[in-house]
Amino acid sequence: MIKSMTGYGCAKGAVEGLQIAVELKSVNNRYLDVSVRLPRNFLFVEDAVKSAVQQHISRGKVDVFVSVDSTDSGEMNVKVNEALLRGYLEALQHIAEEYHLPNDASALSVSRFPDVLTVEKKDLDADAISAGILGIAENALKDFDAMRLREGEKLREDVLSRLGTIRALVETVEQESPKTVAAYRARLEAKMAEVLDSAGIDENRILAEAAIFADHIAVDEETVRLRSHMSQLETMINGNSPTGRKIDFLIQEFNREANTIGSKCQNSDIAHTVVDLKSEIEKIREQIQNIE
Repeated sequence: MIKSMTGYGCAKGAVEGLQIAVELKSVNNRYLDVSVRLPRNFLFVEDAVKSAVQQHISRGKVDVFVSVDSTDSGEMNVKVNEALLRGYLEALQHIAEEYHLPNDASALSVSRFPDVLTVEKKDLDADAISAGILGIAENALKDFDAMRLREGEKLREDVLSRLGTIRALVETVEQESPKTVAAYRARLEAKMAEVLDSAGIDENRILAEAAIFADHIAVDEETVRLRSHMSQLETMINGNSPTGRKIDFLIQEFNREANTIGSKCQNSDIAHTVVDLKSEIEKIREQIQNIE
């Protein structure tokens, strides 16, 4: 099934006491452009996350947001400098005795002395954290792909519906084209009869002129190629591999054939049909800009 280039996915989990959230969102882009945003302390996992995204996505601008909440992780360790604290307490006791002052030291007051308390960051297991974040990212990618598949199915249905309209318009062109030749021959006979009056009309000359005209306005080759392109598009749109770029090239061929038909037509009804044909092709072109 085809996938839309636009989508959103998210997943959450706990890794080494850290609360991790991974979010992905994407928009249309001609090529794959992946941007991963991580807290500075976790930049070591950036390349691995980007590689995981590239395994799922072939085209589009993808933004990946990884947030880390370390509130409950016990990541920071607070230590007491016991030797320094004893030195402070002894100095306070000496001051109190020497100068007859009350020794009113409290735990809070002595903790404020320089370097009594030190804060050390807990060592993180980079491998475990990397594996955990990648697991959460995979879950987010599954959610992301599910949304893109739903959107892709809507695109597929719309394109197939418009292909049905294009097929009907091509049939109209094929039916109306011979009528143009017949009308031209009738006008030619009437003109020659008016000019020559009573003189005989050379039937072979009329046939020859009609044949030249028919060859000039013939659109058989164009309609045959259009039908071939439609068959190709149906195969691509019903396939499982990313085909957005290929379909984009194919739609250019649709437009080329439609323009040729429009330049050849000598019939106002066919001209109106070609306008409708180009309109449907343009609508498909707009839709496939969203296909991966």
